[in-house]
Amino acid sequence: MEELSMVTSKQFFGRHSLCAIVSLLIVLCVSGLVKVQAAEAKSSWPYADETKQQRDARMKWWREARFGMFIHWGVYSVPAGMYKDKRIRGIGEWIMKHGEIPVAEYKKFAKQFNPVKYDPDAWVRLAKTAGMKYLVITAKHHDGFALFDSKVTDWDIVDATPYGKDLLKPLALACRKHGIKLGLYYSQAQDWCHPGGRTGSKGKPWDKAQKGDMNEYVRKIAVPQVKEILTNYGDIAILWWDTSWGIDRKKADMLQPPIRLQDGIITNNRLGGDYEGDFGTPEQKIPATGMPGRDWETCMTMNGTWGYKSYDHKWKSTEKLIKNLVDIASKGGNYLLNVGPTSLGEIPQPSIERLKEIGLWIKVNGEAIYATTASPFSKLTWGRCTKKVRDKAVTLYLHVFDWPEDGKLLVPGLQNQVLRTSMLADGRLLRAGEHKTGVIINVPDKPLDQYVTVIKLEVKGPLNVKQAKKQQKEVGV
Repeated sequence: MEELSMVTSKQFFGRHSLCAIVSLLIVLCVSGLVKVQAAEAKSSWPYADETKQQRDARMKWWREARFGMFIHWGVYSVPAGMYKDKRIRGIGEWIMKHGEIPVAEYKKFAKQFNPVKYDPDAWVRLAKTAGMKYLVITAKHHDGFALFDSKVTDWDIVDATPYGKDLLKPLALACRKHGIKLGLYYSQAQDWCHPGGRTGSKGKPWDKAQKGDMNEYVRKIAVPQVKEILTNYGDIAILWWDTSWGIDRKKADMLQPPIRLQDGIITNNRLGGDYEGDFGTPEQKIPATGMPGRDWETCMTMNGTWGYKSYDHKWKSTEKLIKNLVDIASKGGNYLLNVGPTSLGEIPQPSIERLKEIGLWIKVNGEAIYATTASPFSKLTWGRCTKKVRDKAVTLYLHVFDWPEDGKLLVPGLQNQVLRTSMLADGRLLRAGEHKTGVIINVPDKPLDQYVTVIKLEVKGPLNVKQAKKQQKEVGV
C-alpha cells in the first residue's frame, strides 16, 4: 500500500507540475500578446512618442482658446423634429433613429435640403463676434449624410440635394479669412443609411437596408471619408469623433493613419478602441471640479437640441451661458457651444442674439477667459476665479456672480501679498487688505456688469492658498 501510494503521489505531482508549466506558458503568451498589442497601439497613435514639451506646444492654442462654436447641420433640419405630422421625441438630429424612419424614406428629405441662405462668412463672423476662437461642424453625422462632396458615396450634399455644392469649402475659406480654427466632426461608428454602419448602442437595425459588416463599413466608408475631409479643406485643427459604439481596437486602428494627414491635429476621446485622444468631452454638463490632469471640453446646446427642431424654444439665458463659460474656464476646460441651422442655412435668431450678447461681455472681460488656467480655490461662495501665472506674480480674475451687499469681497484662504486690485472693465483701482481668513477687497455699491463683473487681483507669487474643506457643487455653476 505504501509503494502504491508513492507512485500515485509522483503521478499526482507530475500532472500538477505539467499543469503549472502549461499555465506559466499561457501567462507568458498572454503577457507577450499584451505587450505586442500595446506596441501596436503605440505605433498606431500619431503622438505616441510625443514629449510633454511637444504636447504642450501642440495643445497651446486650444488651451488658450477656451471658447468655440459647435454646428450641427444636415438633412435632419428638413423634418425639424416632425415625421408624419407627429413630434418625434429626443434631439433633432436623431429623428431618423427615434422615428425608425426607413432609409429610402429618410433619403427623400435630401430633396428638400436646399440651404440657399447659407452664408459661411456670416457664420464665421458671428463666431468671432461672440469671442469664439474655433469652430467644429458636423461633416457627417449619424444619418451618414456628408456636407461635403464625397467620392465614396452619393449620399452627400452634391449628389443628393438640389443645392449641389460642397458646404465645407466656403466655410474653410471663411475660417482662414477671419482667423478662426476649423474643426470637423465625423461619426465614425453610427451610420444609419450605409450598410454595416452602427444603428445605436445595441446595434439593432430597423431597416434591412442597414444590415452589413461593420468592418467593411469602416474600411470602405469611414476611412476613405476621413481621408477626404483631412485632405480637401486645408488646415484642420480638430477631428471630433462621435460615437465609439462598435469600434474595437481593430477598427480604431484603421482610422488612425488618416490623422497623420494633418500635422498637429487635435482629436477627442470618442474614437473607441481605448484611444483616449487629446481631450475629454463631457456632454451637456460641467464636471464639479473639472477633469484634473486632463484637457477637457464641455459641449452644450443653447436650447434642448443639437440639430434644428422647429418647436424647441427652451433657450438658456445669456446670463446662464456666460456663467457656464466662466465656470468651465475656472475649472480649466473649454466651452463648445452649439448652434443648429435650418434647412435653408439660417442660424436661429435666438442663437444669434445670445452669441452677440456673449460677445459684448467677452469684449470687456476676455482677458479673464483667454489663456487662463484653473482656479486655485476649491470653493468660492460668490462666483468663480481664473488665473494667469508669471515668474514673480499671479493675476487672479475674480468673476463675481453675487455682488456683496456690504461692499466687501472676501477672497478666502489667500495668503499672498497684494500688489494691485482693480475693476477689469474700467481699470478703477480698489482697496484691498489682509484679513485673518484671506484678503478683503472693498468694492463699489453696484456691479459694473448685469451678468458677471470681474475684479483683477494681482499678487506676489508663488500662490499660497489655504483651502476650505467644502468643494464646488457636483455639477455646473
